[in-house]
Amino acid sequence: MTHLFDTFTLRGVTLRNRSGMSPMCQYSAVDGCANDWHLVHYGARAAGGVGLVTVEATAVEARGRISPDDLGIWDDAHIEPLARIARFIKEMGAVPGIQIAHAGRKAGVHRPFDAPASGPLAPGDPRAWQAVAPSPLPFAEGWQMPHALSAAEIQAVQASFAAAAQRALAAGFEWLEIHAAHGYLLHSFYSPLSNQRTDDYGGSFDNRVRCLLETAGRVRQVWPERLPLAARLSCTDWAEGGWTGEDSVVLAARLKEAGVDLIDCSSGGNILTPPSALGPGYQAPFAEAIRRQAGIATAAVGLISAPEQADELVFNGRADIVLLGRALLRDPSWPLHAAQALKQRPPVPGQYLRAY
Repeated sequence: MTHLFDTFTLRGVTLRNRSGMSPMCQYSAVDGCANDWHLVHYGARAAGGVGLVTVEATAVEARGRISPDDLGIWDDAHIEPLARIARFIKEMGAVPGIQIAHAGRKAGVHRPFDAPASGPLAPGDPRAWQAVAPSPLPFAEGWQMPHALSAAEIQAVQASFAAAAQRALAAGFEWLEIHAAHGYLLHSFYSPLSNQRTDDYGGSFDNRVRCLLETAGRVRQVWPERLPLAARLSCTDWAEGGWTGEDSVVLAARLKEAGVDLIDCSSGGNILTPPSALGPGYQAPFAEAIRRQAGIATAAVGLISAPEQADELVFNGRADIVLLGRALLRDPSWPLHAAQALKQRPPVPGQYLRAY
């Protein structure tokens, strides 16, 4: 019987337990470089007991940032600030992971906490840039018209993902995740709601998933065989005529063939339509279906905060690991408290043992 605080091994990496920190943007970088905020933020969660810390969406191109304040990994100058974080995460007993990403047509927005400013940057803003996408379709009313990538430009973006993976390796990360969810570039290729292309990257299911599968293949070529490769999917668009959970099962099986080891099962984000069902663990059924039907490891994520619920997902084989987002923002030591609630041994740093 497997519980939340049992180990989990994928390729040559073992997590001390099956809880992980979901990648969550901090919008606090300068020119793409990580700083003390990121070190303290991620370090606190590693000390707090998770098995995996995944650094937020980190842009493979400058134009792939969600906001001007996003982390980047498109330049060698980004390596050492990230390496500092990876080293500390590992020192605290967690596995250091990073998510590499391209925002696509959702690029170029204000930080969400910079009220009253919100949404996309104004066209005349000196910080703004041209967004790109599979098709010239704005994300929503008031957003910029993205440039439709040519086949050669698609291949250049894929090369940027591979180069980002090499920089992540140089920085000391041991777990890599490709961000292919939430309406960002790779998701916008496989969703029929945002892809109206008529070439080899659009139209049929096979053509729409081609960009992601090729990207995963190029990343796997440079990412060592001993290290895990994950992909985050939006398992449904929550919209009629959009991407579905059944589509995700098929795509997950193909990603496995391309060298992906785990599917991080999220949803939505490609249009403004909210989920039809929203509540604790509302995305867990996708993790369960993909795990059982595609034969690949999965992570459950989405409004999971109760230790008992997280443990149930692992115990009943509905997911291999559980990723926590808001719960870890509220409580960096969630795993320590969860272990006590579940009567498991908490992964307490030696410096804090006197409190336990």
